Amino acid sequence: MVRCLLVDDESPAIDLLKNHIKMLTDLEIVASCYSAVEAFEVIKKEKIDLLFLDIEMPVLKGLDFLKAVKNPPKVIITTAYREYAIQGYDLDIVDYLLKPISFDRFVKAVDRYYERTQYPILTITQEESKDAFFYVNVNKKHIKIIFEDILYIESLKDYVRIHTVHQKLVVKSNIGKIETQLPSTLFLRTHRSYIVAINRITAYTQKDIEIGEIEIPVGSSYSSKVFSLLSHT
Repeated sequence: MVRCLLVDDESPAIDLLKNHIKMLTDLEIVASCYSAVEAFEVIKKEKIDLLFLDIEMPVLKGLDFLKAVKNPPKVIITTAYREYAIQGYDLDIVDYLLKPISFDRFVKAVDRYYERTQYPILTITQEESKDAFFYVNVNKKHIKIIFEDILYIESLKDYVRIHTVHQKLVVKSNIGKIETQLPSTLFLRTHRSYIVAINRITAYTQKDIEIGEIEIPVGSSYSSKVFSLLSHT
């Protein structure tokens, strides 16, 4: 998970970022701060990977805060003021988002973070894929599912169907819960209703991913991240 810190003195701006982040499965909000002073305390105590930082704040402005932090995390600036862009890029920020921030533009900024950090979902090692498994409960029986055998997983409202090379299993669960049991280095969420095994992907287009003859849709809110990751594998 990418551990995020949100810093903005306006509640609506924080709420918008929270809503955007909820749409992306690999981002986790560690804390939300309404001043740079609060953010200092969080950064001292917590590991932060990505900082969403407003500029115009009372007491201490965002860019002054950024200059004062030793070894700052990657930063995406969020502001209503276009004139700070050059100064922001001089500080090696990942991206500069102008308010109001659309979801599409937000996703592009996050993609730039992934590109900068060579996000580990791109790396699949033999050691990680060998003999790794989890159990699912089917009709009161706990059945072992080996990660390497999974083709893809689809949501069926209150159930999920797990497609493996040997069988199809319908499990009473939700896809979000199943996703937490899967290593992010081996599996990729492509749609709110689908997770695919990365090493089973045989082809992809701008609209879908193929596993052999099976076509799996790519949701609009996932497309930028999915295709950015696949183009770097």
